[in-house]
Amino acid sequence: MTAITGKVAPTKRPGELGIHSMDTFNLTVPDLTVADNFYRAFGLDVREEGEGLGLYTFGSDHRWMSIAEAGKKKLNHLSFGVFEEDFEPMRRRIEEQGVRLLDAPRGVESNGFWFFDPFGVLVEVKVAEKTSPNEKMPFSLGSTPGGVAAAPQRSKASAVRPKRLAHVLLFTPDVQKAIDFYSRALGLRLSDRSGDGICFMHGIHGSDHHLVAFAKSSAPGLHHCSWDMGGINEIGKGAMQMADKGFTRGWGMGRHVLGSNYFHYVRDPWGSYSEYSADIDYIPVDHDWEAGDYPAEDSIYLWGPEMPSDFVHNYEADGDA
Repeated sequence: MTAITGKVAPTKRPGELGIHSMDTFNLTVPDLTVADNFYRAFGLDVREEGEGLGLYTFGSDHRWMSIAEAGKKKLNHLSFGVFEEDFEPMRRRIEEQGVRLLDAPRGVESNGFWFFDPFGVLVEVKVAEKTSPNEKMPFSLGSTPGGVAAAPQRSKASAVRPKRLAHVLLFTPDVQKAIDFYSRALGLRLSDRSGDGICFMHGIHGSDHHLVAFAKSSAPGLHHCSWDMGGINEIGKGAMQMADKGFTRGWGMGRHVLGSNYFHYVRDPWGSYSEYSADIDYIPVDHDWEAGDYPAEDSIYLWGPEMPSDFVHNYEADGDA
């Protein structure tokens, strides 16, 4: 029998056009040294790149996030990945909707096309390897058989290192308009929502319950970026790892309802959050998820500590970030 070698081809929904991944995103912050300190403590591989920083997960050369220095913290741009054969059809579809295409920002190398969404957020679409998983990610509770101790001594616990960027949640002035635009332009689909307060969207070629989400605010901005950990124990260790470094503000541990993931959020120095996450719902390429519209009390968390009063406050809109 001939051995089968090489990578398994990525999943793709036949005959439908849409992005497959949130490839990367860019922030500006007032002080790169502060950003370097926070994200290194969080467990990411932070690399100096030109005049900014690139954020990676250990063992991967995929840049999930880039950071530049400017006067305030600001969501600068988003980058989505498509299959090569979908690139030109996607460009045509977006232009046919009256969206004006732009050149790449100065100093950014890109072979993609760029445009503003309805709220002024700069978006790139480019050919890229699919980074959204093709199946539900492994999840471990870290149990052991009888007679074996499961937990290591705290002094000997290994450092926490996220596996991948799972999703981003963005502030938006109009949740319904965000659903309409990102559905028409990028082929994303609504997973679930809670009225006009928040919505969650997934990719059609197999992705987590959401790779991007939108929460109501007066202006655009980044609420949080979420990182897959693979287990509850890793989330808890991450929370302690950050607390030991002085980053004690946040929310968790808890379990969400929409998406079902276990979570712990750590507040960053600019009022947004980085989330340790595990066991999020997965939507296979051949599954049509039935989107629901849930009341607020059924849409945020199943269990956990009380949510901070300013958890969904957009400090970017205030200029306080």
